Amino acid sequence: MNLSTLQKRLFAWGMGKANAADDQAIKLIDYPDYGSLGELKQAFLGNLNHKVVEIGPGAGANLAYYPKKIDWIGVEPNPYMHSYLEKEAQKHGLSAIALHQGMAEDLPIEDKSVDTVVSTHVLCSVKDLDRSLQEIKRILKPEGNFIFIEHVAGECGSWTRRIQDGIEPVWKTIFDNCHPNRETWQSLANSDWEIVSYQQFHLSFPIVSPHIAGILSKKPVPSLCAK
Repeated sequence: MNLSTLQKRLFAWGMGKANAADDQAIKLIDYPDYGSLGELKQAFLGNLNHKVVEIGPGAGANLAYYPKKIDWIGVEPNPYMHSYLEKEAQKHGLSAIALHQGMAEDLPIEDKSVDTVVSTHVLCSVKDLDRSLQEIKRILKPEGNFIFIEHVAGECGSWTRRIQDGIEPVWKTIFDNCHPNRETWQSLANSDWEIVSYQQFHLSFPIVSPHIAGILSKKPVPSLCAK
């Protein structure tokens, strides 16, 4: 077993153990509508319908929040996560699931075929953020939604940002290419969505704080009718 394979196995094992964590105990700071990460996930994921793609679902920490009736597709690059995902899906009564090994930059999903794409703590680690957002837009139906919860870079000049900048080389090696100082909001603002709406808030963990959470809506198909 080479080092890369061992790292992937260990990371999958760790993420599997993390499924037991209580999201209700992770309190949100400066978010007026929700008090905990669990409440936020329930609000964002609990009423979805039809076909949903989650990119980088890891070991399945979000599966507890989805309605049982959806068609859920997971695109997870680490194959050692898949057994954990299947166990979590069975545990929470999700029967219509499909798993693909793939990257956010090249999603194995047909054009305009998905109602919702979900990403939680994934955009920090993709190799090409702009390309990933293009792929998300490609697979969404017109007026489909992209739901995200992500940690982002701290304010320039702040102690948080200095720590993030200093620890990034080691951090991304340990945590599967996670960049703690990624200015994700800039790419979201420049990605030409119909609606760009998100809320910034904080957690009590300094390196992976602040956070942003929101919903982007894909532009509808232009009408061909003459005005």
